[in-house]
Amino acid sequence: MKSRKLKHTRRRATILTAAATSAVAGVALLPNWNAGASTAAEPQVDAKTKAAFQSLADAVFTDRTNALVDQPRHGGKKALAGRFSGKVELSSGIGRIEDAARKQLDDRRNRLASNGEKYSAGSTKVTLDRTQVKGRTAVVVVTENTTLTYAKVTGGEPGTTGFQAHHELTFRADKQGTWKVTKIRETGDGYLAVNQLAQPKTTTVAAKTTTTTPAAPRAAITKRPTAVPKKLTGGEYDYQAMAAYAEKYWTNYNPAYPNFNGAGAGGDCTNFVSQALKAGGWKHVPGYVYDYTRWFGTADIQSHSFVGVNEWSWFAQNSKRTTSLANVYQMDVGDVLQVDFNKDGSKDHTMIVTSRRNGVPYLTYHSTNTLRRSVTSIISSYPNAAYYAYRT
Repeated sequence: MKSRKLKHTRRRATILTAAATSAVAGVALLPNWNAGASTAAEPQVDAKTKAAFQSLADAVFTDRTNALVDQPRHGGKKALAGRFSGKVELSSGIGRIEDAARKQLDDRRNRLASNGEKYSAGSTKVTLDRTQVKGRTAVVVVTENTTLTYAKVTGGEPGTTGFQAHHELTFRADKQGTWKVTKIRETGDGYLAVNQLAQPKTTTVAAKTTTTTPAAPRAAITKRPTAVPKKLTGGEYDYQAMAAYAEKYWTNYNPAYPNFNGAGAGGDCTNFVSQALKAGGWKHVPGYVYDYTRWFGTADIQSHSFVGVNEWSWFAQNSKRTTSLANVYQMDVGDVLQVDFNKDGSKDHTMIVTSRRNGVPYLTYHSTNTLRRSVTSIISSYPNAAYYAYRT
């Protein structure tokens, strides 16, 4: 199944943030002190230096998280990452990029507040996965685990939202042996983290094509229309079981299914949602894996409609297992939301609602692994995307 070549299967947008795009240029800000240097002159990366790499990475992502919290964050002092100097520190270029990143996240915090959502506290912990050193360059791979506590604006919010993301930081040692961050990028298939920067605006216009596959109507993102609640249990499907499954496996993947995260795997978001739907009563429709009118997934084989963003949509509509909702705020537990980030006509991401509080759906998803993120937060981060909401 790893050799699939369908155009849309598990398609994901390459979301280049302003930080990631500009950071590439940041490499040029440092001279190549390694030219002509002997091996003996190269700085050593010992356990203490690795710990400093981890601490600086933790500070960078903690600063981003803090920018979303509705309380004084720095007390007029420098950001945490800006306080590092000496052995390990930010390059001047990355320092400017992170300043801009925090400003963007400050703006996001204000947009969320205007829509009735705030975070009262945040906690970020970064663990060091591995360090690869070649000469005066060190590539550091880390995992970020972040939890944000919802402020009780309406009184009905969940306790927290959380996510797990993976990052790669490139350090270069200057002539004095100081390791400076010259590049930060997201790795694997992770995106849509709460504190991740939004994708750049695009002017891409989708080409008009003729297709026989079902086309779902877009859902509006206006504020909280009247919605008819679902009967969550006792019917054909158990929507609470869907939510319970998603919240159990949002970060600890079910070993009974393949994991499609990782470089070149295409992303696990739709595979994860399909598993949750199956846990709530969706039955297999066996057949040919490429046939979007079939739907099945096991440890050994999965239909494209089980793991592919667009193929899932085609199956869901063709099978009549879903109906389209006119507005994202009409979603209830067990409903599915898909996003086309650049509006090119091909959907990029799939999520499932695991909670609804005071008229707001909260979504859980893989890639980036995320628990109970409000639809308000998602559309505030990506206001120019196209959204598709499905009643299951």
